[in-house]
Amino acid sequence: MAYLAINGYELPPCKRGVSVVVTTVVDSGRDANGAVVGQRVGRDQYKIDGLEWAWLTAAQWERILSILSNFFVYVEFNDPVTNKRKTVRMYCGDRTGEPYWVTEDGTPTHYRNCKVNLIDTGE
Repeated sequence: MAYLAINGYELPPCKRGVSVVVTTVVDSGRDANGAVVGQRVGRDQYKIDGLEWAWLTAAQWERILSILSNFFVYVEFNDPVTNKRKTVRMYCGDRTGEPYWVTEDGTPTHYRNCKVNLIDTGE
């Protein structure tokens, strides 16, 4: 089983590993004495950074990009808070990749330095 799957598609291992950021959303302010007054809003949210591949075939990169073209996706990963599998609805940020090997007609066969990050929708 891969560490991360998007809509059921298991991603290839990443270049350096994946960074999972856990964020607690807080509605806060300060009272007349300058003390913080706040409360938690909803559940903890996640951002997955560091999805980076040094080398992918054009078919692998196209598959990842086509899944992410739906904008909202379901991402399954290991939750560092519970150390159990978790599925969260997310959307992707910028996606970048450099065409590396190209055929005579200009069609890439491989890409390098492919990157994407995933952000929790809070749902």
